[in-house]
Amino acid sequence: MMQLRQLDMKRVTEEERRMASVVAKKEEEKKRESHKQSLLKEKKRLTINNVARKWDLQQHRITNIAINQDRKDSDSPSQDPCQIDGSTTSAFPEETGSLDSVLTNTLQDLSETDSYLVEVDGDTLSLYGSGALESLDRNWSVQTAGMVTTVSFTFIEFDEIVQVLPKLKMKFPNSLHLKFKETNLVMLQQFNALAQLRRIDQLTIDPQGNPVVNFTLWKYYVLFRLSHFSMQKINGTEVTQNDMIMAERLFGILAHIASSELPQYRMISILGDARKKQFRYLQETKGKKPGIVNEENNDSKRLVGENTNRAMLNYTTRDFYNEKLEEVKEKKKFCKMYIEDLVKEATEINMKNEALQKLWPQMFIELVRDAVIEIRNKNSYMKLCLQQITDQK
Repeated sequence: MMQLRQLDMKRVTEEERRMASVVAKKEEEKKRESHKQSLLKEKKRLTINNVARKWDLQQHRITNIAINQDRKDSDSPSQDPCQIDGSTTSAFPEETGSLDSVLTNTLQDLSETDSYLVEVDGDTLSLYGSGALESLDRNWSVQTAGMVTTVSFTFIEFDEIVQVLPKLKMKFPNSLHLKFKETNLVMLQQFNALAQLRRIDQLTIDPQGNPVVNFTLWKYYVLFRLSHFSMQKINGTEVTQNDMIMAERLFGILAHIASSELPQYRMISILGDARKKQFRYLQETKGKKPGIVNEENNDSKRLVGENTNRAMLNYTTRDFYNEKLEEVKEKKKFCKMYIEDLVKEATEINMKNEALQKLWPQMFIELVRDAVIEIRNKNSYMKLCLQQITDQK
């Protein structure tokens, strides 16, 4: 009330007006900041909901494509409505692609809004949606990058995460805890990809959207494959020495089989530079007698061998596998064409050789006859030879 002159029977001074103005400005700033935070929270909530809906639609579309493919492979003309993530989706007998087209149109509408979210809260980096993975290419400040110890992935295909793991290792060297929620972790083999990181102390796999946690032995496989990280917690539970022993008992033979079945050139191509040196060292010392080296060296080599064997258990993403498959097909096609050309050329040479063998007796007789006739008159033959020499000069 700027026009107020008296308050409680006292005259209002300029100092009181200034103080009141400062307090009013502070209150206004608080309201603005509170409103801003509310807007940010609401935007975050809407973005996460949008990412979640887009993820669900993608999963439903993938499931629908698989179901349609199964229907094509089946001889039965009609089937019952399919169950997708607990919800019933009616079938379209008149048009099999109707559901897929609806999902595609909905995805396009959602893509026009915010389809991913990147958030740093304290020491946690949260990534929502596949588009958030592009944030790893940013020039993060040294302070922020060093502060992040936990990285959370939500609504992102694990195969897409695998492709950025090297960037994660470089950008956030202190990240020790990985969280996965709705990332389609469906098989134990996928955990092999995490071995390329620098270090992991904790791993959290949310059951939501990760069917792999339904496997009874998944934790033991993680401990076995990532044993070089000396992991401390899995899904919030402390890892004990007994867990490590059980993991080795359950899966130790698997690594041995994986390394023994692969040829040596394939092993070297899979291993990194450091592992290649270790592998060559093992190959060189394989034939030596046990008494030559002491027990400590034997133990160290045994550990190296186990780590090398584990390195054989790797993971190839679907896209990379398809690329390799196409590359193999192209190589096979080229080799087939090349061999066919060689066979055709060899066949033509053989046919010419056979024709020459048939014609050669008569050709030889004619050559001898022509030579005898040509030198029958010695004088004329010598003149002809001299004339040819003169013409050449």
